Amino acid sequence: MKRIFILALITGLITSFNASAQQDKSKRPSPPAKVSQTLASGATISIDYSQPSVKGRSMDVLTPAGKVWRTGANEATIFETSKDVKVEGKTLPAGKYSVYSIPGEKEWTIIFNKTWNQWGTIYKAEEDVLRVNVKPGKAEKFTEMLTFDIEKDGDVSLNWANTEVEFKVQ
Repeated sequence: MKRIFILALITGLITSFNASAQQDKSKRPSPPAKVSQTLASGATISIDYSQPSVKGRSMDVLTPAGKVWRTGANEATIFETSKDVKVEGKTLPAGKYSVYSIPGEKEWTIIFNKTWNQWGTIYKAEEDVLRVNVKPGKAEKFTEMLTFDIEKDGDVSLNWANTEVEFKVQ
């Protein structure tokens, strides 16, 4: 009986330690990041995401062409806007969205999905609110960790490895 109690106590301590370690997102291999900007229109947009690293891997492996990619790591990348905005000329209502993409050599599809509070690999196309197509480009410099930037004029860029993908939010 004493052994069972000790084993249960040890198991409980290990489980508790693992749970608290998992809550500290800064200790993950793909750390959290957030970028925010208030646009000229008065809308504040933010992107809350985790930053996977290239680590010498091929982009073909990391972002397979033609397949839905979670556009980050860990939990779903969250795009939030305080007001209705236009993304590449298409209306996106105020709110929170998960961001997915479909990479391609000549075109990327950026997807805004209404289910945002979830793990990043869970994707349901029927929950899509908006899809826009944009052209990828070659980045000016190599970026080891996935990075989003938002400019005051609404230019949003995703940079990873030698790839840059931009879309306009107004």
